[in-house]
Amino acid sequence: MPELQLSIAQHYHERTKYDPQTIVAKSQGLDFSRQPVPFKEYKVGATFDMKPYMRENPEAVAYEQEEFWWRRLSRLLSCSYGLTARVPTMGMPMYLRTAPSAGGLYPAEVYLISRGTPLLPSGLYNYQPHTHTLIHFWDSDLWATLQAACFGHLALENTSLALLTTAIFYRSAWRYQDRAYRRIFLDTGHLLGNIELACAMSKYRPHLIGGFVDEAVNQMLFVDPEQEGTISVIPLEDLLDSNLNKSVGTTALPSATQTDYPRIPDGELLNYFHKATQIHTSNQPPAAGVLEGETSLDDKYNFPFCLKVSTATAPILWGEILTGASEKPLEALEGTILQRRSTRAYTGANLTFDELKALLDFTYQPQHYTHQGLDGSPDYFDLSLIETFIAVSGVDGLEEGCYYYAPKAQELRQIRFKNFRQELHYLCLGQELGRDAAAVLFHTADLKTAVTKYGDRAYRYLHMDAGHLGQRLNLAAIGLGLGVSGIGGFFDDQVNEVLGIPADEAVLYITTLGRPR
Repeated sequence: MPELQLSIAQHYHERTKYDPQTIVAKSQGLDFSRQPVPFKEYKVGATFDMKPYMRENPEAVAYEQEEFWWRRLSRLLSCSYGLTARVPTMGMPMYLRTAPSAGGLYPAEVYLISRGTPLLPSGLYNYQPHTHTLIHFWDSDLWATLQAACFGHLALENTSLALLTTAIFYRSAWRYQDRAYRRIFLDTGHLLGNIELACAMSKYRPHLIGGFVDEAVNQMLFVDPEQEGTISVIPLEDLLDSNLNKSVGTTALPSATQTDYPRIPDGELLNYFHKATQIHTSNQPPAAGVLEGETSLDDKYNFPFCLKVSTATAPILWGEILTGASEKPLEALEGTILQRRSTRAYTGANLTFDELKALLDFTYQPQHYTHQGLDGSPDYFDLSLIETFIAVSGVDGLEEGCYYYAPKAQELRQIRFKNFRQELHYLCLGQELGRDAAAVLFHTADLKTAVTKYGDRAYRYLHMDAGHLGQRLNLAAIGLGLGVSGIGGFFDDQVNEVLGIPADEAVLYITTLGRPR
């Protein structure tokens, strides 16, 4: 197919693939004199300090209503994107947060819009993770503007608070150049995974909105669209409010599909592509494309002759896994979020099949965790487009090889029969994490099919959903005392070739799992 007949999403994906023949020539050294600052600064605005509400008071029998409200909001924000450590580096220090980020660059910013509550005046707020404060930098009521930009989304009718996440592109592009766009949305997906779970702990229900008029929301936030762009809008339904919002609107809306574009120089592709994924009209919500003959993910690789292994298992009991004692599940999960770290090295030792099943259960079967206070049907953009493959190198009770995971059937289906340790070392750009992991999980998607349904904006949705699943994998692994690390840099085409994944499946994300060293 001629290049100009590809959508800009397909063109971007092809252009930003890592290839063994060109990766060295394209790599650039880091200019620490231009290292991006990881936090936004506001010289004006009222400050709401949430640090006094971070810790429970064991002597308090009951909190006053006002203090209880602030504790909920403080917990939500600290567990979603709060600071957990300060690490010295060659340049400025790296501030680690509850959500992981490629290279520790943290391109995401978190804003809060209040419709006006007794405790939080209407207007715009920016969350400052390094001080755990909200900066109230605009005090006008913008709720109607937000509703219009989100096509009157039903979740905004009765809610009073909404989180918005943006990305400051250069924070990630400083290191990863044009490929940074992939990592930005994977990072955001991890953040969305935290927001989902932190809301459950704080008695909110987040409603994920990916379809909005980009220009209108950017203007509302007063961001420079050349430097920063809105990624998601998340109204917060208060589960303790008697006036519950029972209506749920559409999570994902399509953009246009652009097939006529100029030659775009390296270094300009990220910004060009982001603009191409935007929704420009506010008159009526665009309709998603219709897929003819769509095949269920659970029907794939369902051959009568292939090895099929059930992954059905009892759910992780969050109240018991950390201490072995009876503990409130949400408090145990909160502790896991706050202590989460990406694993730097594995021992090469095996996992047990029960451990792998538990990881898959928490990630893909949220309905099993409602009795522990979690949302049994959290919002994603479109999980029907995401496929999961697992390269098994060392799992007791499971043959080595590459498996397709069918989430509804809760079944692994073997498609390749060998140990891939050495190949995984190579595919992950020589990172020992790939070689020494007991299992390596790949999220993929048919990009052409996704673009048919959602236009070029599908690229955002795919990577955020992959990151969201990756965050649940992260937390399940940490909770079970295992090692886990996400990898966004790999030899794209070679992954498909080595593992037997169809060439039309775009590899989105890799998560390594093993015994931490």
